[in-house]
Amino acid sequence: MPVEKSQYKKTQSIIIKNRKGQNISVLVDKPQNPEGLAIVMHGLGGSKEQPHVAIFAEAFKESGYTVVRFDTTNTFGESDGRYEDATVTNYYEDLEDVIVWAKTQSWYVEPFCLVGHSLGGISIILYAEKHPEEIKGLAPISTVVSGRLSAEAPKHSKTLREWEKSGWREEKSISHPGRIKRLPWSHMVDRLKYDVLPEVNNLTMPVLLIVGEKDGSTPYKHQKLLYDKLPGKKELHVIKNAAHELNTQEPIMEIKRIFLKWIDKI
Repeated sequence: MPVEKSQYKKTQSIIIKNRKGQNISVLVDKPQNPEGLAIVMHGLGGSKEQPHVAIFAEAFKESGYTVVRFDTTNTFGESDGRYEDATVTNYYEDLEDVIVWAKTQSWYVEPFCLVGHSLGGISIILYAEKHPEEIKGLAPISTVVSGRLSAEAPKHSKTLREWEKSGWREEKSISHPGRIKRLPWSHMVDRLKYDVLPEVNNLTMPVLLIVGEKDGSTPYKHQKLLYDKLPGKKELHVIKNAAHELNTQEPIMEIKRIFLKWIDKI
């Protein structure tokens, strides 16, 4: 049931520690009478304040959920670490650590919803495969499906050998204009360890997949491959003219409409 925005108090970041003793910045929005809990995760080099991440959270907030957003370590947010050290492993471990912390809070409930974009997407899938009984609904958006498929994606395949040879990949940040993102080859070595497909049968909860029509990093064919193997209730939506980031106004509003309908059904 939608709630009035006045039911939410303006929140400030909370700092918690991960298993390595690093600071993780967390936002918790809690209504007076929550309908459930949703934990929302950004993608590689992202942050909890990105427009598409904020709209995921907004849809759940308008549906009466307590919403947790956080900056992983090794990104451009408020948490500790360096982007150069970002891996699937560290994103997944930070997600685990945030959930462990959440379980100690008075507002924690199970089952809860998990939402993640890109690298956050594969992280939430990996968690849900290990703990399906905890998850009410799963929304991996523009998700990485496996390291192997990432290597084959149009955005990466042409430069993969150059990346491995030089040891670094450099690109301009779309989310943070003016910044150059430098990622070592060790990131891809770590990513290649992961594949959500072997344990996909554990994902018996409702699953929402969304991808941009022009996504060159986690393209539609990767999402369709995952969709076809999902055993439970599932949806796959393609956002016209949208790229991987999904952060312009028209895609964002379409995503919100999709989320609100999906939340009502789970």
